[in-house]
Amino acid sequence: MHVLVMTVVHHPEDARILHRQIRALVDAGHEVTYAAPYTARGVMARSWVNGIDLPRAAERKRLAAVRAARKVFKRMRDQVDLVVIHDPELLLAVAGVRKRPPVVWDVHEDTPATLSLKPWLPALLRPPVRFLARMLEGTAERHLHLLLAETAYAGRFRQAHLVVPNETWVPDAVTAPGDDRIVYLGWLSEARGVHEAIEVARLLQPYRVAVELIGYADPQSRPLLNEAVTEGLLEWRDFMPNDEALKRLDGALAGLSLLHDEPNYRHSMPTKIVEYMAHGIPVITTPSPRAVELVERYSSGMVVPWQDPKAVAQAVLTLRDDVKERHAQGARGYAAARANHHWPNSARRFVAQLEAWAGVKN
Repeated sequence: MHVLVMTVVHHPEDARILHRQIRALVDAGHEVTYAAPYTARGVMARSWVNGIDLPRAAERKRLAAVRAARKVFKRMRDQVDLVVIHDPELLLAVAGVRKRPPVVWDVHEDTPATLSLKPWLPALLRPPVRFLARMLEGTAERHLHLLLAETAYAGRFRQAHLVVPNETWVPDAVTAPGDDRIVYLGWLSEARGVHEAIEVARLLQPYRVAVELIGYADPQSRPLLNEAVTEGLLEWRDFMPNDEALKRLDGALAGLSLLHDEPNYRHSMPTKIVEYMAHGIPVITTPSPRAVELVERYSSGMVVPWQDPKAVAQAVLTLRDDVKERHAQGARGYAAARANHHWPNSARRFVAQLEAWAGVKN
């Protein structure tokens, strides 16, 4: 089976797209052509995919990327057995094209709910754009195959669709959590707690607990992070490929998830929490419902109030001073991740579903 995977929004090294789904397809013996914004993101395609460079869709500059993706789609439609798209923008790239192969839309997030997180979109335009997004989702469901990243997304659609959760690769063994470094892995923005992370670093500096942030930051957050690095408050590693970034979790005291109370986060499981658990470190999280559910079910971390850096710093120091509990939380989280959130368990269902849609016989 030859699969065309396309994104113009996500980083080409996106963990869900490249390190889970594409890797699962390649490991199963399938060929993958991966069209993504390589040049715009300053990376090259991995050797195990056929890379096609696309423009990046960012803020209000999206039309050129959609047009370029549509050209690739038309050119490749007779060469592939299946197409997987990862951005709602790409629904426009495949619309109305005749004699196309089966197309799958992987629904990563609650698209209408994310509009409140886009500072470049004027508030006046958000209601009509939200309405159009709902209409686009309904059209997509009637004409395409859908995969969902969260069970909570099912309520937005009329039919049942396969859920491919944001799980992770869980190592065979991990080291015990240390006592002098906390980490954050993921996108950095105001709504994801960048201000709180910087203040936590300031509060922990006298206690010699280092703060390490790993991830791409939006334009509003980058100056703040650069200033914090210059002050010596924290270490910011910017974007790292997922397979490299995960190694930085090993031996940390705890992992942070400082999401704000936003509509798009209320029904989503922060992947970083599963990744922290998978690497045997305690989780410190704000009370997003899915995060609380996971952490409390497995007793794998601590829940702190929204936008409360002092509470976060106190939780860090509590874990630092209680070696037994810190190690126990890390061990419980690791065991739960290995048993219930190990990506290969879902990878088989994901590959099998794509094979069925493409008409591939095993």
